[in-house]
This record gives sequence, C-alpha cells and structure tokens, in this order.
Amino acid sequence: MKLVLRGTTGYHPNDERQTACYMLPELGIVLDAGTGMYRVRDWLATPTLDIFLTHAHLDHIVGLTFLFDVLYDKQLERVTVHGAADKLAAARAHLLAEPIFPVALPCDYRPLEAPVPLAGGGRLSYFPLEHPGGSLGFRLDWPGHSLAYVTDTIARPGAAYIEHIRGVDVLLHECYFPDSFRELAEKTGHSWTTPVAEVARAANVGRLILVHVNPLAAEADPLGLPAARAIFPRTEIGRDRMEVEF
Repeated sequence: MKLVLRGTTGYHPNDERQTACYMLPELGIVLDAGTGMYRVRDWLATPTLDIFLTHAHLDHIVGLTFLFDVLYDKQLERVTVHGAADKLAAARAHLLAEPIFPVALPCDYRPLEAPVPLAGGGRLSYFPLEHPGGSLGFRLDWPGHSLAYVTDTIARPGAAYIEHIRGVDVLLHECYFPDSFRELAEKTGHSWTTPVAEVARAANVGRLILVHVNPLAAEADPLGLPAARAIFPRTEIGRDRMEVEF
C-alpha cells in the first residue's frame, strides 16, 4: 500500500512544503485538506474520494476550496468530507460562507460517529488529541497494513493516545519544533522532537515519519534527527511528494 505526502508543514506553506495533506491514492483516501490538497488531482484514480479532517484550523481545511480544480475532468461517483460534527459545521459556516466562497462544493459531509469502513477491508478509527480547539488522531487498519496519523498535539511519553496507535506499521506524527523550542511548543499546543520519538518507542510502531514541520525552519535537519534516532532509530523527516510503501 502506498502513502503519498502532499503537504508536510503547518500554519502556512513555504517554497518547499505545503500544509497538511496525505493521500492513499489506491483507495481514494485523503487525510487533512491543507494547501497540499491541490496535488491530490495528480494521484486521483478512484471512483470515490474520502477526505478525513483532524480539526478545523485553516492549515488543515483551506484545501477544501480547491476541490473544483482537484475534481476537474474527473468522473467521481462520490466525494465525502468526514470530521467531528462541530468542526464540519465550523468549516461550512465560516470557510465556505457565501461571502467568502459563494459556490457550494460538490461533496457530502459526514460527521464521525463510529469507526468508518474503508475500501480493501479496512477501518478508520479516531481518538481525541490535546490541542487548542480540539483535534483528532486517526488509525487506519487493513489486513497486513496499518497507519496512524497524529497531528497538532503535545506529545507526551504517557499520552493516552499511545494505546490507539500501538503497533502500527507507520506513524505520521506532527513535530513542529526541535527540543530547544519546547516552551513555545507547549504554549501553542504542538510537539517537539524528543517526546515524539518517545511516543513512537512506547507504542512500538514500525516506522516514524515526522511531519507538520515549522515552515520557518530552513535547515536541512530542522528537528534534530540524531536525537530522535537515539531514542527511536526508525525515524525520518517527511517531505512533500515523499512516497511511503507499507
């Protein structure tokens, strides 16, 4: 199974990264609709598209407004946007308000109320995360494959969500800051390097990919990768257009 990273930064895009968007093209599944959403069109090859939103901060939903171009000249049977009921309502009331975006999107909205069956015999489950305004993490399971997506939260070695991600093949986890920015990370509800690696180790995941990287970080290694690998060796930093087989 293939995971394609369409956007790996947070807050705003820069010249190297778009904001949060991750795709499983074989199944027509997208996790978050940040500015990287415009790239989904290049990989869209299924008759349906399911977009799962973790929360309603703009860097995770603004790409919904790109759907007309994403779907241009594509004959899809169904497009569904999934998320917490209050977050879907907020997106529709504000981002998609008529004075801002006057044309209704060609999609349905489905509040998350139970685990969601996925193509290929899979299932998506969700769990709460610690973040201003609230956020969700996702776990996706198929026979022989599993993936977890944890974004916009404060990673802690004893975090409750560890039980929800235990043993997955791939963990996408936000890591906005290196360890030297711990105070700012806590203030803004984001993660820094060491505790993210500790979470991966505690959850016994197969592979850790750090995403939602600070867009102002221009260094080749913006997160202190050696420190993370000293705790969890199978750690890497995600980059836009990266493809992950799992």
